[in-house]
Amino acid sequence: MAADVPTAQARLLVDSQCELAEGILWCDRRNALYWTDILAGRLWHHDLANGRSRSWQLHEPLGCVALASDGRLLLGLANGLYVADPETQLQDSELHLQLLALVEADNPATRINDGRADRHGNFVFGTKSDHPEGRRGGSFYQWSAHNGLRRLPLPQAHIPNAICFSPKGERIYFCDSPQAKLITGRYDPHGAHVDALQVFASVTEPGIEPDGAVVDTQGRLWNAHWGAGRVSCYTADGRIEREIHIPAQYASCCVIAAGRLYISSARIGLDADALATQPGAGGIFVWEHPQLKASVDRVELP
Repeated sequence: MAADVPTAQARLLVDSQCELAEGILWCDRRNALYWTDILAGRLWHHDLANGRSRSWQLHEPLGCVALASDGRLLLGLANGLYVADPETQLQDSELHLQLLALVEADNPATRINDGRADRHGNFVFGTKSDHPEGRRGGSFYQWSAHNGLRRLPLPQAHIPNAICFSPKGERIYFCDSPQAKLITGRYDPHGAHVDALQVFASVTEPGIEPDGAVVDTQGRLWNAHWGAGRVSCYTADGRIEREIHIPAQYASCCVIAAGRLYISSARIGLDADALATQPGAGGIFVWEHPQLKASVDRVELP
C-alpha cells in the first residue's frame, strides 16, 4: 500500500462467485458489463439498467473479451480468437462461435490470457505459460483485420497482464505478473512494433502482483493488484495517486465506464475460512467518481 494517498472502498455490484473473474469491459451501446470466468470457460453479461446477469458456457477457458466494431464480441479462448454475438443468443446456454485465428494451438503448455483492443481497431493480447517448471513460455500478439496475427517483439512472459494503451494509443503498458513490474514502451499499431521499453512502476509488497489495467482519458493507469484487494491509480509518471479497495483479496481487472470504476475479483485458492470473511470474492465491485472517464475501444472485424 502506498503511503499518504487517498483511499476509497468499492461496493459489491454482482455476486457472481466466479472462480477467476477477469477481462471485464463495458459496452456503452448496451450499457452492459462483460467479463470472463477464465477456468470455468464462461462469458458473463450484466445489464446495468435492470440489474440482471447471465452467463454462457464455452468449450475451453476464456482468457479475455473485446468489443467489436459491429456490435459483436471478440473472445480469446485458450488457443484461438473467435467472434460471437451474445445479444442474438440470449436464450441459449452455449455460444455459437466463429473462428478468426488459431493461436499456439500446437502448444499444450500455453493459453490466451489478458488482452485489449488498442486505439486503432486492433486486438493485443498475451499467452500464459503453463509449463510445469514455471518458465516464461508466453508471447504477446497483435491481431488485425488487415494483417491477421502478428507476434509483438516483446520478452516472453509467464503470465501476461495489464495490457492497455495511452489515450492517443502511441504507448503500450503491460506486465509479466510474477515480475511485479509494469512496463511501458512506444507502440506502432500499423507495424505491430514495440520499442524503447522501460519500467513504468514496480509493485514491491511481497506476494502482490499487477493484474488487469485500464487507462483513463487523463492518462492515468488503473491497475488491479492481485493479492492486495485493491486497484491502484498511477499518474502518467508512475506515481500512485489513489487506491480503491474491495473486500476481497484477489482484485483481478478493472474497467472505467462514465463515472464508475468496475473491478472484477476471484475466489480461486481461498479456503472456507477465507471465504467466510470475504463472501463477495469472485464478484464485480463498483466505485463511483463523476469525473472518471475512458474511451471505449473496438476491434475492427473483416
